[in-house]
Order: sequence, then C-alpha cells, then structure tokens
Amino acid sequence: MISPRLTQKIAFSLLLLATLMVILPVAVVLFIIVKNGLPGISWEFLTQMPKSGMRAGGILPAIIGTFYLVLGAVVFALPLGVLAAIYLSEYSKDSWMSRLVRLAIINLAGVPSVVFGLFGLALFVGFFKFGASILAGSLTLGIMILPVIITSSREALDSVPKSFREVSLSLGSTKLQTIKYAVLPHALPGILTGTILGIGRAAGETAPILFTVAAFYLPRLPHSAFDQVMALPYHLYVLSTQVPNVDQKIRYGTALVLLTIVLLMNLIAIMIRSYFRGKKKW
Repeated sequence: MISPRLTQKIAFSLLLLATLMVILPVAVVLFIIVKNGLPGISWEFLTQMPKSGMRAGGILPAIIGTFYLVLGAVVFALPLGVLAAIYLSEYSKDSWMSRLVRLAIINLAGVPSVVFGLFGLALFVGFFKFGASILAGSLTLGIMILPVIITSSREALDSVPKSFREVSLSLGSTKLQTIKYAVLPHALPGILTGTILGIGRAAGETAPILFTVAAFYLPRLPHSAFDQVMALPYHLYVLSTQVPNVDQKIRYGTALVLLTIVLLMNLIAIMIRSYFRGKKKW
C-alpha cells in the first residue's frame, strides 16, 4: 500500500511537471523572439515611417495605431462592463432571465475573434457608416473584451462581503451610495484584473481589426477617429506572409515591440491594481 507521504510527493511532482510544461514553451518562444528581434530594435525603427513597401524604415504608425485601438476599446468597454456587472450583481433578481443573460455573457467570451470582426464590419463599418476607421475598430475590440470585463467585475463585486452592504444600509445610505462607497472600492482590484486580460487580448488580435480598421501600408499618422491606421498585429501578419524579402530582424523586432507594449500596459494596470489592493482592510 502506498504511503500518504509518497502519494503527496507524486502529486507534487506531477504538479511541478505540469507547471514546467506550461512555462518552458513560453520561455522558449520569448527567448527566440528576443534573440532575433533585439538586433532590429533601434530609435529609427521605433520612430520612423515604413519605407520601400515596409522592407525598411520604422513602425511608428503601427505603434500609434495599436495604442489608439487599445485605448479606445478600454474606454468603451470598461465603463459599460462595470455598469452591466453592477446591475447583474446588485440589482437583478435571481430568475431564469438573469441566469440566461449570465450564461450568454460567459459564452460570448469564447466566441472566435473573427466572428466579432464580421460583426463589427456589418454593424459599425456598414450600418453606422463609420467606414474602416479607428472608431469602428475600437468599438469592435471593445465588444470583444466586454464579456471578460463583465464576468471578472461581477465576480469581484460578489466577493465583497454582504456585511459591508448591510452596515452601509443600516447607517441610512441609499443603494447607490452603498455601491459607490462600500462595494466598488473593494471590488476595484478584481475589476482591474478583467481589464488587464482585456488589454492583452485587444492588443494582440488581428481578425477584428482586419475587417474594421487595419491598413496594409499607410506611412502616416492618423488625424481623426475616422482614419484608418496600421496596427502591430496586422503589420506583423503582413510582414510574415505578404511581403517578400523582408529582413528577419524586422519581423522579430515587430513581434518584440508588440510583446513589450502589451507587457507595459499590463504592468501599469497591475501596479494600479496592487495599489488599490493594498488599501483593502479585509
């Protein structure tokens, strides 16, 4: 008969092996990208316009376009997602309709991004006549990350102890004041977690922007929300599949810049989350 100590060691070993199977491939990919992309990174590469059909020059329009798209998506999705989560968590009653809505939101998080791209093409580009623009692309990305933000925000709100609400209401606060002062501040770290996940997905998606905003080659900066832009995910796809005789360091350099931007955005959001989490008293 196997002893409990041996069983525990086997279980820990299997868990360690599973962890390594997840971490090692990611580490190898990062090593390859950094090794091949670092020689291509320079000040000119980051600040110049592309030239010679993207075989030379820099990627500044793609960097600016990616930043605009992610910022627009978060500005649209974060308030709407938090308000929807507040309604589902604090106001809606437990009925078959509310359970159906929650199930639909969870299922939307697993919809392929190309479907959101087609939806954005039909609604924002076609029906609302926004055309292929930053506005259409940002709204499409915002809808795509909306289920993640709603789900994580609702779970964060539900994790706040009910005693906080009861004490606030017993002191004469209204329902809205209770949510604003007794619930939301404590749920903010969890809400920011969903935002972090949304930022990572919005910055790295290609299919939605392919239908709604991304330009193949546009060596200029946008002037309004109705302009097309280049974006790093689509730019990387074009360099790798559509443009012949591109130096390898340009492709890997573009990938390294995209990873760095995503990591920096996530790092800023994590720092904000840590700040608010440190203020929690429970």
